[in-house]
Amino acid sequence: MDFLNGNLKKIYFNYLLASFGSTLISMIYGIVDMAMVGRYEGPDATAALACFSPVWNIIYAIGLLTGIGGAVLYGNAIGKQDREKANGFFTLSFILTAGIITLFWLAMILFDGPILRLFGADDALLPYAQKYLFPLKFCLPLFTFNSLLSSFIRNDNRPRLPTVAVLAGGIFNIFGDWFFVFALNLGAMGAGIATSIGAGITLLVLLSHFFSKKNTLRFNRNFCGKDTLGILSTGFSSFFVDVAMGIFTILMNNQIMRYLGKDALAVFGVIIQLFTFVQCCAYSVGQAAQPILSVNFGAGKGDRVKRCLKYGIFAALFFGIFWTVLSMSMPTVFVRIFMEPTEEILRIAPSAIRIYASSFLFLSLNVSSTYYFQSILKRTDSFLVSVLRGILINGALVYALPAIFSSGALIWAVMPLTEALTFVYVFIRVIMTSKTLKTERYDVGNDLLNSSGK
Repeated sequence: MDFLNGNLKKIYFNYLLASFGSTLISMIYGIVDMAMVGRYEGPDATAALACFSPVWNIIYAIGLLTGIGGAVLYGNAIGKQDREKANGFFTLSFILTAGIITLFWLAMILFDGPILRLFGADDALLPYAQKYLFPLKFCLPLFTFNSLLSSFIRNDNRPRLPTVAVLAGGIFNIFGDWFFVFALNLGAMGAGIATSIGAGITLLVLLSHFFSKKNTLRFNRNFCGKDTLGILSTGFSSFFVDVAMGIFTILMNNQIMRYLGKDALAVFGVIIQLFTFVQCCAYSVGQAAQPILSVNFGAGKGDRVKRCLKYGIFAALFFGIFWTVLSMSMPTVFVRIFMEPTEEILRIAPSAIRIYASSFLFLSLNVSSTYYFQSILKRTDSFLVSVLRGILINGALVYALPAIFSSGALIWAVMPLTEALTFVYVFIRVIMTSKTLKTERYDVGNDLLNSSGK
């Protein structure tokens, strides 16, 4: 597809469809695992997988750090007609990913118990979380490389291949979960086995791109190690979105256990799946726009950047409204998907889900905005949005609200307040930056390390 001269509306919505399919199916891993394990082993297992969710946040965040960071600069270099420089970004991103995920992999192998306890698991929940983790220990890097390769393959004019890849792994995961969890009576460990195999299938499909005639990605021995800072700083906001979500989940897990107990934590496990699902819809909006924005910004075509931004805003509004209305209208349906609820859980769930779901509208706009800011190399704006909604505002509120008002139930209001306050900043900065696009032009070769991102 011709990012610089083609029909922008058609290109964007083609990419959006492919990105949405990819992110939608990738959520099958967590959703199906929690649903199967919760129905097989009960609410405690659902709560245990909620404690495990920060691990997923970190794994995917590493792939976004180097994948989106490298892909944005790759796209800018393509816009400047410098393919050798572009492939240098690809090579360096791959090397950085391998190094970072290896460190986290070793930590999970050697210190799984303490890490899971840090994430909120107590003596009752830890065995379920460790059973689920055991088979995943053998293949954690696969998930990160899937994220990395998907980012670059989309930028290499193959938006549908990541969707096909995740679809192949996701379909196996659905049937594999049933087979290993129920047919073989392996419970939480069975879900981990199915998810591991599904990730391997996804990786094999993605690797097929390198045997295609359409592939222009090449490993380049002449990559510049000094570009490391540029990749990491550009991708940091996407990385921080997921890492911060993991940190916030840890804080919520501990606060919920302190004020509300295990039944409320089981409900939060359901909310996390919903929240992650909506966040991934927002990812698809941003990921669809990123290649188009990066290339056009690199080529100095500000008008096309603005038009792509407009399409992204419409898409984010659609997803936000859809999930807000759906979650508020049928909260107990979502609970029953993931477990056989007790009377206490059914008492807690409706109000908790409805309050939390009011954050979904602003969430879609806030998350997708980080991709816009990254693509036009406004690193400071992208970083601040990630920090505000990721840990600064919600981290303060999760402790302040229940303490000040002596009500644990106010924990559910933390994210709605956080997303609304963050949106104020997003709204102002999107308007201000869009006004400068006609005159700005970014020089990948000269300004990579010197750009302030302001």
